[in-house]
Amino acid sequence: MEEAILKFIKYLHKTKKASANTEQSYKRDLDKLASYLEKELAVDSWGAVTATNLNSYMLYMEGQNYAASSISRSVASIRAFFGYLYKKNLIADNPSDELHPPKVEKKVPDILTVSEVEKLLAQPLRDTAKGMRDRAMLELLYATGIRVSELISLRVSDVNLKMGYINCRDRDRERAVPFGNAARTALAEYLENARDLFPEASENDVLFTNVQGRKMSRQGFWKLLKGYAQEAGIERDITPHTLRHSFAAHMIENGADLRSVQEMLGHSDISTTQIYLNLNIGKMRDVYEKAHPRH
Repeated sequence: MEEAILKFIKYLHKTKKASANTEQSYKRDLDKLASYLEKELAVDSWGAVTATNLNSYMLYMEGQNYAASSISRSVASIRAFFGYLYKKNLIADNPSDELHPPKVEKKVPDILTVSEVEKLLAQPLRDTAKGMRDRAMLELLYATGIRVSELISLRVSDVNLKMGYINCRDRDRERAVPFGNAARTALAEYLENARDLFPEASENDVLFTNVQGRKMSRQGFWKLLKGYAQEAGIERDITPHTLRHSFAAHMIENGADLRSVQEMLGHSDISTTQIYLNLNIGKMRDVYEKAHPRH
């Protein structure tokens, strides 16, 4: 059973250009399913799996108090896997056809107001190399909505200051994301006056390094972000993803179309981006009810 899973993951990588996180998530879900089928139901081949077996696994997950979101993700992995097996004629019937995920309540993303963002971005001091680096990182994160993993993986060669965009890479995928004048100014200042002051900066192409000259870590960035949020008087517990959410919500609020925001965020499915539109509709409803005389 393991061999089929590995072939499926290889298919995701080569044909579907899936991200590393997606591949790892699918493999983890399918390994758990295979273990359950073998140990609990004595099913040792994918061709012998029935719809009843899969429903039994769903009940098992619920009994183990798995979160609805985890069960939904497993259902997606299982359906994709059996769809692949059926398409490749490795099974006669697809037992996952009637498998449905539990309803998951979508959590409204926490976003900052424009005023809060401005206060946050104003915190790094521009008279130190660290301050210029931090300002460039925060400006770029809010200007592009990229993930923190993408931010810390950027190289100097990924930045096109003249045209105003960065190249983001996720294994076999690449996307160009534009940024505006505020981020351009912060990046130019950092590259011209600060980056070479960090140890070993001239010996590598990493855009943002820590004070030891090594690649910035996710934890390191999270720590500095929390420090600046505290200095800005933002009492909420914000994360790097909060800036990503804020970027998307503010873009849509100011008229950006959903497809463009989807492309900039790197979402493979537009339904993931849809939540920001729904958030904006909720805000419009609040405005309407407060302003319309006959609401």
